[in-house]
Amino acid sequence: MFRTKTAIAATLAACVLAPLALPVGATELKFDEPLRIIAPAAPGGILDLTSRVVGKALSDVIKQTVIVENAPGAGGTIGIQAMLRAKPDGHTLVMGSLGPNAANYSLYPKLSYKPEDMVPVVHVLSMPNVLVSSVPLGAKTIADLKALSKAKPGGLSMAVSTTGSSGHLTGELLKAGAGIDAVNIVYRGAAPALTDLISGRVDLMVDNLITSLPQIRAGKLVPIAVTSRGRVPELPDVPSLVESGFPDLEVSVWLGIFVSSKTPPATVAALNAALQKALSSAEVRETFSKWGGVAVGGTPAAFSTFVTAEKDRWARVIRAADIKIE
Repeated sequence: MFRTKTAIAATLAACVLAPLALPVGATELKFDEPLRIIAPAAPGGILDLTSRVVGKALSDVIKQTVIVENAPGAGGTIGIQAMLRAKPDGHTLVMGSLGPNAANYSLYPKLSYKPEDMVPVVHVLSMPNVLVSSVPLGAKTIADLKALSKAKPGGLSMAVSTTGSSGHLTGELLKAGAGIDAVNIVYRGAAPALTDLISGRVDLMVDNLITSLPQIRAGKLVPIAVTSRGRVPELPDVPSLVESGFPDLEVSVWLGIFVSSKTPPATVAALNAALQKALSSAEVRETFSKWGGVAVGGTPAAFSTFVTAEKDRWARVIRAADIKIE
């Protein structure tokens, strides 16, 4: 289990899988053809990796093939559109996240979909982000970044794996709050962004802990701060942004499964039951824990309430910070 003593963990404690209760009225999932989980990002990032772990566990539960299909681009919009174009029979799922399922509604004035087009099925994963810098930059603290920014205005660059992601939005809030002047460089996923960060072609990134942690342990990236309220056991010497003087910068990465709102309610309930069984497997829980995260689970209604709260929260943040798509 994820043992970080953060408000995120405390909030989720009541619904973490130990064990999971199946939704009322759920039936055994029996589909006669393979399922697809669309990951709206390039291979190698948290959406892709989580989709594959969950897909394997779900396949074991339903005794059917589960295919993961990458559909990166437009801040996750392309992946959402691919799911919505599919037949709404429960065979096509999308791994949603903060960007396409919460922040995009405020970032994109002409978004091609609406919240009511999708139904939240289950909350899959929660974990913190980490602010990292390239080794050549020579920065180790927020103070170092502020000094570099002051000495060379506009000289810093910040990689953004996906527009509207928790990393992007946290980076914008940090830049505004700390007075750090850094130009955003937008990529089509975490993998290419990290490649440039490691090489020193870009200076900074707010990344998911799962993808940066191996590079930090290998000495290829420098951790500056985490986005949980307190420190995380994986990086005990790294302060949180809250601890560093930014009380509003406690941000969780969250992922969850969504389907078309045209999907029959009984099918949504059956998917939720099967996915909760998948998430409760030892392999999934241990994998998420190694990543610094926690499997969440819960009912579609609980996840829907969570997603609505996130949408409202980030709408306020985006308006207040005047965050624009570059």
